Amino acid sequence: MAAVTLTVVGNEMEADMLCGLLRSNGIECFHRKTNTTGEGIYGETFGGQTEVLVEEDDLVSARELLPRG
Repeated sequence: MAAVTLTVVGNEMEADMLCGLLRSNGIECFHRKTNTTGEGIYGETFGGQTEVLVEEDDLVSARELLPRG
């Protein structure tokens, strides 16, 4: 199976919360930083967009669980 992008959120904390929601509904997921993350003056990474991925077969079900707004 292939992983596909469900959505892109603002940071890793949002991605963790969304994955928690998905997993509690039986949908496996993972997340990864996009290449647009910021870097601080000491080299630490902060914030930055994070991509949430699911299996292609779960995409429709996962979209139904996305918060509206």
